[in-house]
Amino acid sequence: MSAVPALGDEPRHGLRHLAIIMDGNGRWAKRRHMPRVLGHQRGVEAVRRTVRAAAELGLSALTLYAFSTENWRRPEDEVSALMGLLKHFILSDLDEFAANNIRLKIIGDTSAFSSEIIGLIDHARSRTADNTGMVMTVALNYGSQDEIARAARAAAAKGEITAEAISAELDTADLPPLDLIIRTSGEVRLSNFLMWQAAYAEMLFLDVLWPDFGREHLEAAIEEYARRERRFGGR
Repeated sequence: MSAVPALGDEPRHGLRHLAIIMDGNGRWAKRRHMPRVLGHQRGVEAVRRTVRAAAELGLSALTLYAFSTENWRRPEDEVSALMGLLKHFILSDLDEFAANNIRLKIIGDTSAFSSEIIGLIDHARSRTADNTGMVMTVALNYGSQDEIARAARAAAAKGEITAEAISAELDTADLPPLDLIIRTSGEVRLSNFLMWQAAYAEMLFLDVLWPDFGREHLEAAIEEYARRERRFGGR
C-alpha cells in the first residue's frame, strides 16, 4: 500500500467520504452452489481490496455496512460464522491498518457482541487512534433509525432540537460529510443505513455482487461521482 493521505487532504476527484452497503455475499455463494459462509469469506477479501484501494485513491473516510441491527434475525450458524470472520479480520488486518496510517472507527451498539469481540474492537480502536490517514468506519449492530433517535435525545438533553444539534450527535459527527453511497448486488434501497447523512449524498447502485467488487469498480464509481453536478437542493 502506498502512502495514505492525511485526513482533510482534498483529493483531485473531490470524493472524500464514501459509504458502501456490501450486499450480495449469499447470492454469490448460491450461484456457485457453495455454502453462504464462503460468500461471506469472499466478501471479507473484497473489503481488504476496497480499503487498500480507497486509501491509495485519496479518500478521507470509508464507511462500510458490515452488520445491521436486523442481521441478528439470520440463522444462528450464519451469525456465528459472521462473528468468526469479524474476529479474524481484526486480528489479521490490524497490523496493516496501523502501518498504513488508517484509523479504525466503529459505529453502532457493540454491547450485544461477546466480550472477546468487544475487547478486540477496543484494542483495534486504541491501536489506530492516533493515525491521521483515512478513517475506516465499520457499522456493527447499526441501524440509522436508532442512531437518529439517540442523537435527538442527546440534542434535547443539551437544549433546542435543531438539524445542526442532531447532526452534532450522530455517530459520524467527526467525519467529513457523506459524498457517495454505493450499494452492490442490484438492490435499490438504503436498508436503514446512514439515512440522515445521505440527505444530499450521491447514490450509485451496482449490479455486481460484493465478493466480486474490486478496485476497477471503485475507480469507475469515483469517475461517475466526479461527472455529477451536486446542487444540494439548488438549481
